[in-house]
Amino acid sequence: MELQKFIENFAAQFDETDASEFAAGTEFKTLSEWTSLMALSVIAMVDDEYEVAVKGNDIKTATTIEDLFEIVKSRM
Repeated sequence: MELQKFIENFAAQFDETDASEFAAGTEFKTLSEWTSLMALSVIAMVDDEYEVAVKGNDIKTATTIEDLFEIVKSRM
């Protein structure tokens, strides 16, 4: 699993946010498009793409996309 592919998969969940907004250090909860429904989309994406279960608390504790990546990676 590589970080860049994770960022691309993460960014694909967003319809209105430009792809250039997404990087390892992006604080995703500050994005204007971020909502609780977006969190559910990210959780579903992680389950589909990586077969890893993340919970709402994992989303709460992660600040950046890379933080979430590390959580997913640690469960593989």
